[in-house]
Amino acid sequence: MSAHPTVEPVTHRHGHPGPAPTPHGTPAEEPRRPWTVFALVIAAQVMVVLDVSVVNVALPSIGRGLHLSAADYQWTVSAYVLLSGGLLLLGGRIADLVDRRATFLAGVGLFTAASLASALAQEPWMLVVSRAAQGAGAALLTPAALSVVMTAYAGRQRQTALAVWGTVGSLGIAAGVLLGGALTSALGWRAVFLVNVPIGIAVVAGALRTVARGATRPGALRRLDVPGALTLVGGLLALVSGIEATRSAGWTAPRTWLALGAAAVLLTAFARLERRAADPLVPPATWRTRSLVSASGVMAGVTGVVVGAVFLSSLYLQDVLGSSPVVAGLQFLPLAAAITASAAVASRVIGRAGARTLILGGLVVTTGGALLLATRAGGTSYAADVLPGLLLVGAGVGPVFVAIAVAAMGDVPDESSGVASGLVMTGHEIGAALGVAGLAAVAGDLATTAGLVDGYGRAFAATAAVLVALVVLTALTVPGGRPAAGAAGHGHGAHGHGAHGHGAHGHAHAHAHAHGR
Repeated sequence: MSAHPTVEPVTHRHGHPGPAPTPHGTPAEEPRRPWTVFALVIAAQVMVVLDVSVVNVALPSIGRGLHLSAADYQWTVSAYVLLSGGLLLLGGRIADLVDRRATFLAGVGLFTAASLASALAQEPWMLVVSRAAQGAGAALLTPAALSVVMTAYAGRQRQTALAVWGTVGSLGIAAGVLLGGALTSALGWRAVFLVNVPIGIAVVAGALRTVARGATRPGALRRLDVPGALTLVGGLLALVSGIEATRSAGWTAPRTWLALGAAAVLLTAFARLERRAADPLVPPATWRTRSLVSASGVMAGVTGVVVGAVFLSSLYLQDVLGSSPVVAGLQFLPLAAAITASAAVASRVIGRAGARTLILGGLVVTTGGALLLATRAGGTSYAADVLPGLLLVGAGVGPVFVAIAVAAMGDVPDESSGVASGLVMTGHEIGAALGVAGLAAVAGDLATTAGLVDGYGRAFAATAAVLVALVVLTALTVPGGRPAAGAAGHGHGAHGHGAHGHGAHGHAHAHAHAHGR
């Protein structure tokens, strides 16, 4: 699972000034605007926030319906988060340079059409392709949605809108697991995708009438770093394919090394393209900010661990313990509550404790949870064998994500805050995909109960090892970091990718900067 780090949006960085002062020096009362635009935008974002959580709970039912293999299980999650993360920075640039309403409509339209295609899928490959298209739609939708909010509202209305946006992200995991469980139990797994269709159609129809057109900057298309985005996504897809091939074909198989070789070539090409591009996705100077790069790396690692853990636990609860989808959704609620509660406590003490201390403490607690889950693998009692480990994982993860937001942005100048927070969020999404792929490869056969029981403990032992490595990385590279007064980060406990394994696709306030260059 994951909680997105929350970086408060600073509205002037978007170039939208607040109300002009009156002659007496106090801000003029800004005109109030109808909430219709925000209602449409938040409805679209809710679909994205809930998507991975909803789908994760439905995975066992999808597996039985489409006869998914172990590889198909992980690709159903990885395809979505790889495309949403790999294209997020490009989506933000498109929202900056092209008519934001057109970008928003394109994102909603693609996400809705892909949801329908997912619901109608008859073969595993059809589902994986449509899930990838959903991820691409989300990468367009979210930055454009926040851009619409930032330009449609000002002053107190804008603050209220952003607070609601963050709250929706925070509630994503709890709402997602409950909705996914209820829909799957009552109507079948296809309903978790079909529910997006009428919402998407209503949002498109409403936005066409109420959202103002934006301007497209001259030469906008020439300024988009499309080659960079494509080589990044292609390299990540090849990397995940290579990781999966280590499980299904072995380390020595030609297809394993072909995939890993292709990943190396494409990701190297991405690095070279970024150095030469006139307007790269990530300016070269950004990579020289040590706190940002190290915190983003820890973010990717922790997200991968948590998302992979929830992915495996969803299968374990339903296929080994025999929980129904709706019961499995309820069984994930303590994890969501632990993340939210521990994040709230961390946001209050980070000013005294510092970011690095909280990250280290959270990683140690999370490691304890992973080891507990590993040692209880094969047990058939939720209360005795699963719940204690999940509670420890949640209690550790909450402080980590709060502190990462502070550590990542601590040394970033204001003018670079947009691309910096976008980079953190990209690390979050990519980490989720690599985590699911890696833990699925370690676990082995996820398509049978015996294979799942055998692989569950092995996967969580590997999870603990990764967390120990992250402890070392944090101790060596992440600065101590205390937030400036009033700037304490607050991770919203569980932004949408929750029990799906993506702990949070509620791209909360941090996305306010994802397109802020």
